[in-house]
Amino acid sequence: MHVVVNAAMSADGKLSTREREQVAISGPDDFDRVDALRADSDAVMVGVGTVLADDPSLTVDDPDRRTEREAAGKPENPARVVADSRMRTPADARVLDEEARTYLLTTEDAPPDFVAEIEDTGTEVVVAGETRVDLGTAFAELAADGVDQLLVEGGGELIFSLFAEGLVDDFSVFVGPSVIGGRNAPTLADGDGFVDSFPELELQSVERVDDGVLLSWTVG
Repeated sequence: MHVVVNAAMSADGKLSTREREQVAISGPDDFDRVDALRADSDAVMVGVGTVLADDPSLTVDDPDRRTEREAAGKPENPARVVADSRMRTPADARVLDEEARTYLLTTEDAPPDFVAEIEDTGTEVVVAGETRVDLGTAFAELAADGVDQLLVEGGGELIFSLFAEGLVDDFSVFVGPSVIGGRNAPTLADGDGFVDSFPELELQSVERVDDGVLLSWTVG
């Protein structure tokens, strides 16, 4: 499975404010670029923190792109994937609606009533790992279910975990023209952080988009 991580951050590397509320960092051209990425992917993934902060739908906005997907024999929208080790996904989250097939990745610690509540929404629950989602195992199950390209849109904890486990193939970042600041504001790759062994990136392109810059790398 090919994993593409895409994110937008401020000029000082923040995803949102210290209050973890959604902030408009990208402009219209970058929003359209991300919509095209979604349309080209088999599934779109976020962590539960993004679900709680933004309540995204993760569907394709452009009706022409949805039509093109259907003409190619694909569902109108890509599948959606939520990583939730701590069982915090609300059953009424937009990502669990019926607009697209949805997977929730959780752990063996998940209470049966939580699993049942999520499954009642039509979501497919994937159990991988004891107390923390085993992303490698979960991704193998997604790949076996037909997910060839997975687009990951955040947040910082999930992105760090993917890099830590060597699961990222391509990495793109839109850097917006703003400074958010805050030592407790989320960054592109939160988590424990790397100390002496860092993921190697090979720069592929630099492009001006809206009033910011789009940086694209492949991951060694």
